[in-house]
Amino acid sequence: MDNKLKIFKSVAHHSSFTKAAEQLFISQPAISKAIRNLEDEYNTTFFIRNRNSIELTEDGKSFLVYVKRILDVYEEIENQFIHKDNQLPDIITFGASTTLASYIIPKIIAKFRTQYPKTSFQIESDNSEHIENLILNQQLNFGVTEGKNSNPKLSFKKLIKDEIVLVTSAKNNKINKENISLKKLQEIQIIKRESGSGTREIIQETLQKHNINSLNIAVTLNSTEAIKNYLYYSDAYALLSIHAVREDLINNKLKIIDVKGFSVERWFYFVSRTGYKSNMMDYFEKFILKNYNF
Repeated sequence: MDNKLKIFKSVAHHSSFTKAAEQLFISQPAISKAIRNLEDEYNTTFFIRNRNSIELTEDGKSFLVYVKRILDVYEEIENQFIHKDNQLPDIITFGASTTLASYIIPKIIAKFRTQYPKTSFQIESDNSEHIENLILNQQLNFGVTEGKNSNPKLSFKKLIKDEIVLVTSAKNNKINKENISLKKLQEIQIIKRESGSGTREIIQETLQKHNINSLNIAVTLNSTEAIKNYLYYSDAYALLSIHAVREDLINNKLKIIDVKGFSVERWFYFVSRTGYKSNMMDYFEKFILKNYNF
């Protein structure tokens, strides 16, 4: 029964049989059959099948509430009896904000799998706001995000410290010194992240502390990689995580410009729903804390 409920939850989450099949690594016909069996069992229709999409019926929306509660109980049982001695599941699924998913999490997972090669990972990557909403909606159980949300329904634990630095192309000679003033920071062309980005939010908070309401924004892009690729071919600047630009600094593709009297430090947080407990989640969190040393 729990497998059929997991299938239902995935289909409801993605509004797609195809995407649910990809997530769960089973065939689309198997997904369709499981949903049909559930609908027959409860003598109702959970999904409206449109030509190019599906959506939950009112019964489907009600059923999803119960499914989430039931699957939470199943997980508690597994944590209590199956994973009580840190026996790991076949697949660990969690969320990670884009900076973490691109530059930090892959190294941690690679190290984890050298010790536990039978454990696979499925990672949902998006900006911090989106990942935290997925956790709130029980579509994910935990994640790692940038910045600290004050939502009392979420629990945040400090994980890894980060610094935001001003960078530009190593070929940019418009500023022939290694530091600039806060006034100059407001004049240069800045490339920034999209709304909902944890990086963008922490930068905005720090700017406001220095009574800076806005910067000279040239372009807004939705990923750090896109911003870096823009910088390689321009004389613009961006405020990015030091973790994201480390290789670029080593390879002399980008350089850091210090801003006098201005520094942006933050933490990456391990996030879960308040009150949610999982031995596996606790073990993975401890593994990150113990092994993150690069």
